Amino acid sequence: MTASMNVSTVTGPGTAETLVAPRPQISAKDVLVRMRACGICGSDAMYIAIGGIPPRQGHTPLGHEPAGEVVEVGAEVTGIDVGDHVVINPMAAPSGIIGNGGATGALADYLLIENAERGVSLEVIPDHIPWEVAALNEPMAVARHGVNRCRPKTGDKVVIFGAGPIGLGAVLAFRSVGVSHIVVVDLIAARLEKARQIGADAVVNATDEDVVARLVELHGEGESRFGSRAGTDIYLDAAGAPSVITTVLTAAQHGATLGVVAVHKEAVPVEFINVMSSEITIVGSMGYPDEIFEVTKDLVANWERYALIVSHTVPFQDVSEALELASTPGAADKVVVTFG
Repeated sequence: MTASMNVSTVTGPGTAETLVAPRPQISAKDVLVRMRACGICGSDAMYIAIGGIPPRQGHTPLGHEPAGEVVEVGAEVTGIDVGDHVVINPMAAPSGIIGNGGATGALADYLLIENAERGVSLEVIPDHIPWEVAALNEPMAVARHGVNRCRPKTGDKVVIFGAGPIGLGAVLAFRSVGVSHIVVVDLIAARLEKARQIGADAVVNATDEDVVARLVELHGEGESRFGSRAGTDIYLDAAGAPSVITTVLTAAQHGATLGVVAVHKEAVPVEFINVMSSEITIVGSMGYPDEIFEVTKDLVANWERYALIVSHTVPFQDVSEALELASTPGAADKVVVTFG
């Protein structure tokens, strides 16, 4: 009898079910990972709502923030042993991006890593790193790429809009490259307190503070031909609200950089005369072309701080509740599914 496993799968618009599937069989170049933790991403709710994504619309395995334990190793695989704790690169799967329209998802009992290569498709981490923290590796790589796109320099003054998981990850990423001062802006006091705990130098609650005036107070007067501007060097939008773009363009000094890592679900008007006259650099960021394992070393070294990002852990047998919790506005910051 073929061994089986459970897989959380989008089966139609608005519907995700836990299905029974055959346990994967490895070839000589593969490894099999027993899942131990997998984060829930906002995109998972979108995939469920639309009924999956091509090329597997209507039957999309979920989960692309995986961490697990190696249980089988192919004969031709080197540098990986049974029992290793690993984080995984969803983008490297030959059969399509894991949990993003590919043939496999990490919200499952087991995950096949095809053509397994350490440093490319997976990386080994120390055994003492909690599984729910290890599962942050993928979203923290998204944050790290957003930070890298801004090309921060030692001594830069930075503002991050949005204290969700990506914004908090950006705090840690900016801190790792030696910027001099980090401000986090959000609307929710509890999130701002978490940003302080993780390492932000100052926070601004946009519900009751004048953001631009506060940034001028924190970062000094910046160079500008058009009135008072903040002396901030880099702004990172991890919130995805149109008001963020308007605020940044109002505050930005000559030569400042605006990085956008958040997903904007509607068009945002931009006053390009302002962009041109202040010579503002606007850069977009998506995914992690090179950062998936760049972030791992910092995650391991500072795992206690990264652990603060996780707000809820939910066992895999309650995965439907985890998906609902993660998709309910204001209910949770970062949900991680754990496996026994």
